[in-house]
Amino acid sequence: MKTGQVVKNSAVKDGEMELINSYTRRQLSEEEVYVFSVVLCDNDVDRDFERFTVESLEKLSELFVGKTGIFDHNPKAENQTARIISCSVEAVQGKKNSVGDDYFRLVARAYMPVSENNKELRLSIDSGITREVSVGCAVEKTLCSICGNDINSHECSHIKGETYSDVLCFGELTNPYDAYEFSFVAVPAQKQAGVIKSFAGKEKSMSDILKSIEKCEAVSLTENDSKRLKSYIDSLKKQASDGVYYRNTLIGDVLKYSAVVQPEISRKTMESVTSSLSIEELKEFKNAYEKKMNGDETVKPQLFVEKSERKTDLNTEFKI
Repeated sequence: MKTGQVVKNSAVKDGEMELINSYTRRQLSEEEVYVFSVVLCDNDVDRDFERFTVESLEKLSELFVGKTGIFDHNPKAENQTARIISCSVEAVQGKKNSVGDDYFRLVARAYMPVSENNKELRLSIDSGITREVSVGCAVEKTLCSICGNDINSHECSHIKGETYSDVLCFGELTNPYDAYEFSFVAVPAQKQAGVIKSFAGKEKSMSDILKSIEKCEAVSLTENDSKRLKSYIDSLKKQASDGVYYRNTLIGDVLKYSAVVQPEISRKTMESVTSSLSIEELKEFKNAYEKKMNGDETVKPQLFVEKSERKTDLNTEFKI
């Protein structure tokens, strides 16, 4: 899961006041701070069919130090409630995750000042009412558990949540490069309470974007991603316009040649026929008509008279 929970609050441990006071403007005493432990995330497969690797948890343990705790991933300054002072990856002895691997979790120590403003929150944490959290971070890639390729690329044809030969497909969240915050959330079972996946600072390839769209998946775009997608769409529009012009030109040629080679077929009939033909079929018609016109069977105008029928008078070459 990418959600976690407050596991306990406790007295300040050795060395923690030094860590806390590295963030404060004045030296605080132990009586002035409320310290608690919180499981931020782990290496189990979550409801989005994704999980952090143990290596990713180790990297996140560095990135989350100093990050703030807020509410519902709302980044307003007034929502800042707590701050992480340390983070570590813990193995829970004897416990396995849902895919049979040893269970690891990312545990943080956080503090908040003791004040009247957060008295109810502290009481809510102590009573076990406020305990669920989720984290906001950014990862570089999500690798497919089946083939090992980037699950958002065309190299991967698997779908998260599907089973292949009785093996569940899920995404491995790898190479985290930023951590934003952890949030107290009311309903972590909802998907919105999971990791806020972001690729800020790392652009998606056009193939990644198109693959997400083809799968009808939600896709988050940076401003530059949107500009590139617009440019791509504009290019497709131009190609489509050129294709329409080329098709209309082919239809015009086929209708023109048909009037000469097969005058017994009305233009209306040929227009009906050509309207349903593909580009390749139109090209076949055009090529066939051109060969007919340029071949041994020379196409003759309606008023043409064979040489044997001609009179010696050059002015009688055509008869009306």
